[in-house]
Amino acid sequence: MYIWFTVLAGLAILSFSFLKTLFPYFDADCAYILRSLKLGARLVKYKKNKPFYSILDCFLDAARRHPTKTFVHFEGREVSYGEVDKQSSKVARALQAAVQLKEGDTVAMFLPNEPSFIWTWLGLAKLGCVAALLNFNIRSKSLLHCFSCCGAKVIISSAELLDAVEEVLPTLRERGIRVYLLSESCGIQGIDSLSDQIAQASDQPLSPDLRANVNIRSTALYIYTSGTTGLPKAAVVSHERVWAASFIQAACGITAEDIFYINLPLYHSAGFLIGMAGAIERGMTIILRRKFSASQFWDDCRKYNVTVMQYIGETMRYLCNTPKKDNDKSHKVKIAIGNGVRTDIWTEFLNRFGDIQVRELYAATEGNIGFINYTSKIGAVGRVNFIQRFFFPHALIKFDIEKEEPIRNSEGLCITAATGETGLLVGKITQRSPFIGYAGNQQQTEKKRLRNVFKKGDLYFNTGDLLLFDHENFVYFQDRVGDTFRWKGENVATSEVADILTMAQCISEANVYGVKVEGHEGRIGMAAVTLQDGEEFDCSDVYKQVVNYLPAYARPRFIRIQACLELTGTFKMKKVKLVEEGFDPAHIEDRLYFLDAEDKTYVPLTEDIYAAIASRQIKL
Repeated sequence: MYIWFTVLAGLAILSFSFLKTLFPYFDADCAYILRSLKLGARLVKYKKNKPFYSILDCFLDAARRHPTKTFVHFEGREVSYGEVDKQSSKVARALQAAVQLKEGDTVAMFLPNEPSFIWTWLGLAKLGCVAALLNFNIRSKSLLHCFSCCGAKVIISSAELLDAVEEVLPTLRERGIRVYLLSESCGIQGIDSLSDQIAQASDQPLSPDLRANVNIRSTALYIYTSGTTGLPKAAVVSHERVWAASFIQAACGITAEDIFYINLPLYHSAGFLIGMAGAIERGMTIILRRKFSASQFWDDCRKYNVTVMQYIGETMRYLCNTPKKDNDKSHKVKIAIGNGVRTDIWTEFLNRFGDIQVRELYAATEGNIGFINYTSKIGAVGRVNFIQRFFFPHALIKFDIEKEEPIRNSEGLCITAATGETGLLVGKITQRSPFIGYAGNQQQTEKKRLRNVFKKGDLYFNTGDLLLFDHENFVYFQDRVGDTFRWKGENVATSEVADILTMAQCISEANVYGVKVEGHEGRIGMAAVTLQDGEEFDCSDVYKQVVNYLPAYARPRFIRIQACLELTGTFKMKKVKLVEEGFDPAHIEDRLYFLDAEDKTYVPLTEDIYAAIASRQIKL
């Protein structure tokens, strides 16, 4: 018997070794698939629960289980689950009394990264309200647009953003919008202070009956995305999507004992859904910062015993650019979750800061398909497996970059890209993987729907992204198509930038696009412009327009003056050749200008400036 047991054990070991040789990612695949199935089963359970069990209910359960556990560390202050629960109840009651908010109402949150963001959102959720998360960098026209398309009748902001609110206040008042400031007092007519009312409100629990009609398909949030064209669009985020995104931490093996570091903005899906909602789902502690600081990042991680960090591609590059220290590997960070890191930066980051499991993601706020690189294979944004293909059907299809449209066969159907070939990612729209679209923008919603893909009448979500699947089933991001580029971790809509540029008196037309800069992630803004008859390029006026109306990441750093803009046969501005030519003055005959942040104007782009940018003497 002992001999047979030994033989069987030996065969098992040999079989496992053989499997590992043939399938090197077998362990990781099994672990990830098992976690995914468990999480999928939980989501199905939540869908069937009556009453519906939301992420808010998950938070309330956590507050009951461990009320004294720290939920958020912020600037030296600790706030427990119980304290956040009570504070959110006070917010809910103050708003209930002041505005008579009811289930289904939408409230715009124009707030920076701070604990009040968290309990304001929780307070709104307790009332069954929908929160529209406004980017606190936007101003003027963009701010009004974002506010309008979500249908909100109330906006809540903070004292540090008062100037931005005051700028659009006349329009808000015309529309009968109630404006509240998280401040003890406010002397501006049309803006009411809210902090004093919150302080006086009761912190007793609110009745679940206030949100009795909220279900898995109800809208939970509006998160803004630049998409492919135009001003930011309000992506509709259902409670089902909140749950699915919050599961990403669990899918990466993160537990309640981990400590999560959030320095990305909470108005983004990464900071809010993966970071904060994911922390609630796990019942863990988060370290919240107002904004990312490369110089303080690792000190924070050491101080608070951080085990999980979030990143965008630029985050890791900034960290790698800091002066090297002897204690670079002295920390407890074991997992990094994010997207957009270049292969060279990824390698440099690991070599310098230690064996951290990088969980690179691919996803879109409004999309119905996403990937996680759960193996830490450098360069990949995910991995395809049969479970995902079954539950969330998707494909890569051949795409004509010049025409910016899928290539179709003689029957008018799309053609699947071969393994190892770049193609446009599309996700089949089903009840299990829906595409809800954008609030108040049916036209842009329809643009993201792709019909007659593999058979007549089928319907897919067009991600607008070019990806590649290799022979090992790894997924690689290649490029973004359409009229959007990504810089500093933000999507920039080219038509919005063009609209601002043409407000300058000297500019007639503008063709905005993103160009690559050596050593930087994403593409930086550049514009080819034509001038009004008889006008010269007015450096200071153009600078004033872009600074007044665009956030820093969207401002075109390079301007190219052309006699005319080249158009396609359908009168679309051609960008491909301009993107390829870049901004090297040695190879471009047109006049070029550079946005000089120090001199606060545009200056002629010389070869010396170009060389300084290439050598990183000039920071972009």
